[in-house]
Amino acid sequence: MFKKGVDGWPPNNWRSYFGGSAWEVVPEEDNTYYLHAFGKKQPDLNWDNSELREDIYNMINYWLKKGLAGFRIDAILNIKKRMVYGKLEPDGDDGLVYIGNWIMNQTGVKPLLKELNECTFEQHESFTVAEAAVPNEHLNEYVGRDGFFSMVFDFSYTDIDVNETGDWFKPSGWTWEEMREKIFVNQQVTQEIGWGASYLENHDQPRSISKYIPAQDISDISKKMLAMLFMMLRGTPFIYQGQEIGMTNIEMNSLDEYEDIATYDQYKRALVAGLSEEEAFKLISKRSRDNNRTPMQWDGSENAGFTNAEDPWLKVNPNYTTINVQRQEADPDSVLNFYKQLIRLRKDSEFKEVVIYGAFVPFETDCDQIIVYERVLDDRILLVAINYTNEQQLFHISDRYCRVVLSNYADTSTYETGSLSLRPYESVILGAN
Repeated sequence: MFKKGVDGWPPNNWRSYFGGSAWEVVPEEDNTYYLHAFGKKQPDLNWDNSELREDIYNMINYWLKKGLAGFRIDAILNIKKRMVYGKLEPDGDDGLVYIGNWIMNQTGVKPLLKELNECTFEQHESFTVAEAAVPNEHLNEYVGRDGFFSMVFDFSYTDIDVNETGDWFKPSGWTWEEMREKIFVNQQVTQEIGWGASYLENHDQPRSISKYIPAQDISDISKKMLAMLFMMLRGTPFIYQGQEIGMTNIEMNSLDEYEDIATYDQYKRALVAGLSEEEAFKLISKRSRDNNRTPMQWDGSENAGFTNAEDPWLKVNPNYTTINVQRQEADPDSVLNFYKQLIRLRKDSEFKEVVIYGAFVPFETDCDQIIVYERVLDDRILLVAINYTNEQQLFHISDRYCRVVLSNYADTSTYETGSLSLRPYESVILGAN
């Protein structure tokens, strides 16, 4: 998208998602700028141009005709722009203003998405999952019977640690009670409309175990707890590389070791906000996207078996000697093998239809420090109980829940009909008679 500048300045003072002006001068052009909502090497396309849209549709159909099953569609709600010119009221010390207010989920984006679907995906009955933060009241248009996509990712609980301004260095103050509420709302709304896409990690997130669990409580038990929590939700679970072995955030020694441009922007904004270099580095390190982009830890050999190169593009997490695929494949009680057990419940067990097609039903308890829900299909019921704390939690249940299907603790002898005493970070699936 190209626009002329205003009085020797960019068209406006939008801040890109990765910091700095969203406008870049076009070389050898008089007073002309191109828009980049993200990085400078990612110019935004002008979706209002019908010829451009036609080219995009031709490209998509080219691959679908070759047999491609579908697409993950990144940042799709940013394609419609509401252009404004001149200097807007800044919302930060950099004199810029957050671009999302003018390009995210704008009026006019739905006709574009409808046309995209009709001209491409719908014709091939292809699978599509969109990275789209859709308000619940509009979800039917996106994933309903005639929706634009097969499913969309929900950001409500995976971005719970980010405050409203998007500044990583300003803690959001999230709680597990909020986490439970957001999961429950998303599950209930989505199942009434269509199909969901559940996830805890992706390339834009830190490692889930490092985000949701205090450092002193990170263990195989708490990693398995998170696995059960999200793998038993209704919808298609997306497992990000390394999540299945419990990879953690990486400790970098200096800012120079990071590659993520958003990390550098957040660091600069933290300094402008008055934080010291030490404070800024500590806070941005917790949520840097590079935490989830370090090389996959395959084994205990040099560079975790990821590459024979002398220096990977990001350094390997030093804990690769203890957290790696090879080691966990040989350990029946490993995080990896627990994920395999959860997958078998969905694919090859007497409970697979309940886990896949069963309704999500919140379960009311007399304990407020746990997450409990049911998966219900006709007269078949599975109860999932999650203790997200480092303390024992007791709650009462009906005698009908009498069969232990799976637990993240090897010893299940503590379960008694009529009540559950959940140990720290314990998770369990019970079957009903």
